[in-house]
Amino acid sequence: MASKVKLSEDGSSIDFVQSDNLPSSTKKFRQSPEIEGFYRFVFENDLQSEAFDILEQIIAKRKEEKASKKAAKRKKS
Repeated sequence: MASKVKLSEDGSSIDFVQSDNLPSSTKKFRQSPEIEGFYRFVFENDLQSEAFDILEQIIAKRKEEKASKKAAKRKKS
């Protein structure tokens, strides 16, 4: 595993090592090269609070979508 995360030449994106197979468990997913590279990028660039805020927004959006789907199902019944 590389010690640094590689940025694209223009600096606008992160180059990750991509694996061919999908991890079969949560533990293996966390240890996949893509996720490990993301964690390393966040840590090396001191972006923990920003990453937390983004993940909180994603979780809130997913909960809202799930609740609206449940409400739509109830209306149909």
